[in-house]
Amino acid sequence: MSEPVRADLGLAKAMANPLRQRMLRELELLGEATSTVLAERLGVTTGGTSYNLRILAKHGLVEEVPERARGRERWWRHVRRDVRFDRRGEQDPEMRSTIDDLQRLWLAEDLEMFARFDAVRHELGVWSDAVPFSRGSIQVTPGELAAFFEDYLTLLKKYQRPANRIPDGARTVQTRFVAFPDPDPDTDPGTTTDPEDDTTHTA
Repeated sequence: MSEPVRADLGLAKAMANPLRQRMLRELELLGEATSTVLAERLGVTTGGTSYNLRILAKHGLVEEVPERARGRERWWRHVRRDVRFDRRGEQDPEMRSTIDDLQRLWLAEDLEMFARFDAVRHELGVWSDAVPFSRGSIQVTPGELAAFFEDYLTLLKKYQRPANRIPDGARTVQTRFVAFPDPDPDTDPGTTTDPEDDTTHTA
């Protein structure tokens, strides 16, 4: 994965689009695809996928596969990027609204995806039991929470391997990390300091 990229409003808006998010997921699953393939899988026009591929490419979220180009046919692949957003308190209203839209989009997509998994779980053999789940709480400062998250990203990147290093028997597994302050003030063990961390997304 490349070095962290600080997101501007253009990149945030490129990501906060339902169709583009679906296209990124399809490319992640397929590896490589043309606008025609994506249009067929998503039930949209090739004009729509072509336009949105150009938007995604402009912001470095997809790239062409030149060795597969044939005439006017262009193949695309997903580019995994470590996209970072400024702290919420430093964002202007438009940026904050865009990121809120993106997070709601991700949450809805994740709930829908888990529901689809749950519906076919009984058909997945050994994978039906391969669903680690943890629900807990920790008492940390904002700086410690930022360090906790970076440790998680380090572990995640360890298993985000190139195709030639993926072992036999592996399959794509969706991972998510979310942590937020408990809204109940009675759970607060002490006074916090100003946040020192970033909101981070690994695309």
